[in-house]
Formats: sequence, structure tokens, C-alpha cells
Amino acid sequence: MKIRLKKQRKSYDKILLLTTVTFTLLGILFILDASGPEALNKFSDRFYFARQQLYWGVLGTFLMLFVSRINYSVWKKFAVVLFFLTLVTLIVVLIPPIGVKVLGAKRWIVLGEFTFQPSEIVKLTLAIYIAKVAASGKKILAYLVPLIVVLFLVMLQPDLGTALIIAVVTFSQLYISGLPILNLFYIGFGGVIASLLLIIGSAYRRSRLLTFLHPINDVLGRSYHITQILYALGSGGLLGVGLGQSRQKYLFLPEAATDSIFAVISEEIGFVGAFIVILLFIFFIARCIKIVKTAPDKFSFILALGITSWLASQTLINLNSIVVLTPLTGVPLPFFSYGGSSIISILIAIGILLNISRHAETR
Repeated sequence: MKIRLKKQRKSYDKILLLTTVTFTLLGILFILDASGPEALNKFSDRFYFARQQLYWGVLGTFLMLFVSRINYSVWKKFAVVLFFLTLVTLIVVLIPPIGVKVLGAKRWIVLGEFTFQPSEIVKLTLAIYIAKVAASGKKILAYLVPLIVVLFLVMLQPDLGTALIIAVVTFSQLYISGLPILNLFYIGFGGVIASLLLIIGSAYRRSRLLTFLHPINDVLGRSYHITQILYALGSGGLLGVGLGQSRQKYLFLPEAATDSIFAVISEEIGFVGAFIVILLFIFFIARCIKIVKTAPDKFSFILALGITSWLASQTLINLNSIVVLTPLTGVPLPFFSYGGSSIISILIAIGILLNISRHAETR
């Protein structure tokens, strides 16, 4: 047993770990670059946002390494408790003055100096919960009811982008667990109809959709954000304007250090540099998929798939919105967008993948 434990400690996916640390460091550097003007304007400190992200990145990295030492099966035991705790926070975020509304969405809980975004955390806890019930062979209601409740609460914020990610993650987990295709079709069809009704019934969501469909209308009003993104992409050209030389970050581009940071990246390092970043993301997801394929049991297999689907779909949704293939959703780019809840949740999830990779390589 002692020999086996020693071997496990040495056999985690070092390439995934190195890629994760690289992404985290790159994210901090680009946030330092993109957030400087806004930080000066708001706090008279150009390093404010970068320093915060550095704190969260360091904390998240320690948590990732700590979680990578915890046997993945432990999460199965605490899946229900963790899920219901985050479910409570999704309810609390809707209660003023605890829940704070920013840019038309109520997504943040503020407790004194402490602020966090429950919808980022529930991506992980729901994936753990679904992996548990799917591995246990529970009936469809065990999946469906929690999913509907979470989606309903997330849409009340409103946060269509996160709801879409959660739906993709859950559907991928249910599909791979063997749920009949017809059942998935019915659930998916119902979800699409419900989403359309919610979009039609919400002025906020209707505005987002109309802005996407008619981006050149009202360029100083509701289409302003998309217009500034297009300016950033166009200014970058093939090779970019140079690191640190973005013009759009000077309070022209909204959310320059958060949801729109890839526009700043593209402006500064151009199409070639942006394409390299995308290739790095593809490589990163490929390493995650490798862990999925070599997972030692059904629970770890479904959980690893859920985490991988989450990271892949979130990356895809953010990049698609930045190149205006889909409406803006407020979804952060993993590792690169400013935000403590996002980076910490992601790094904890990577810690779980690293632990699964240890067991996979010593089967």
C-alpha cells in the first residue's frame, strides 16, 4: 500500500498542471494590461484589479494542489451537501441588499468586503452531484428536478450564458451515463422552448438578442459594446498593435478586463497571437479529455467529463460572443477574465482532474 501511494503522488498529469499554471499567469498579466485604465479611474491604482487577481490566483493554486491530494471519491460522499449549500446561495443572491445587481444582472453576493458569484460555484457542485446520481443509477427525476431548479434560479438573475453552460454540462454527463436519447431530446426541447419564452418575456434578454441581430443599429446605445469589440478586433489586424498598446482598453471597451478581455488580447497580439491562444485552449481541453478517457470508474468518468464540458463550453461561448457569432452573454473566459469566483472554482476543478489522473495512471 505504501508503494502504491508513493507512485500515485508522482503520476498526476504534469502537463495539465503546467498548462493550468501558465494560463493562470498569462491571465494575471493580461488583466494587469487590460484593467489599468479602469483601475486608475476607479481606485487611482492601476494595479488594483491585477493585484486582486494575483491573490485569487495564488489562493486558487494552493487549493488546486490541496484538492489534487484528496481522493476524488470523497466528493461523491459530500455531493448532496455541497450542491444544496450552493443552491441556497443561488436563492440568497436574489435577496437585496445581499445580492448586488451589476449591468442588469443580480449575480453577486456581498458580505462586507467579501464578494462572490454563486453561479460560478454551482457549475462545479452540480457536476459533482450529477456524477454521483448518474453513477448510482438513479431515476430521471433525480437529475431533472435539481437541473430545473438551478436553471430557474440562474435565469432569474438573469444569466442566460451560465444557464447554457450548466445545461451543456448536465446533458453531456447524462448522455455518457446512458440516459436514453429520447429522454434527452424531450428535456432539451423543453429547455429550448423555455429559453425562448424567457428571452421574449425579458426586456434585458430581448435587448441582448436585438443587439446581436442588428449590431450596427444604435452604436452609441445598446450596440455600443459590440461596436467597440469589433473596433478592437479590427485594430489588431494580423500581428496586433503591440503588448500594452491597446487603445480600446482606455475606457472605450466595456468589461475590458472581464468578459471582453479576449478583444483586448486580439487587439494587442493580432490574429496570429489570438490563434495561438486558441490553440493552447484546444491543447488544454485535449489533456482534460485524456483524463476523461482514462478515468478509473464510472463516477470519476462522469465527473471528469462534466468538468471538461464546463471548461470547453465556457471557452467556446465567450470566444463566440467576442467574434460576434453569438450574442454577448456575460460569460468569462476561463483563466483570463478578471474574477475571483471564476478562477478559484476552475482551479479547484482542475485539482479534482489531477487527482483522477493519478488514479487513472496507476490502475
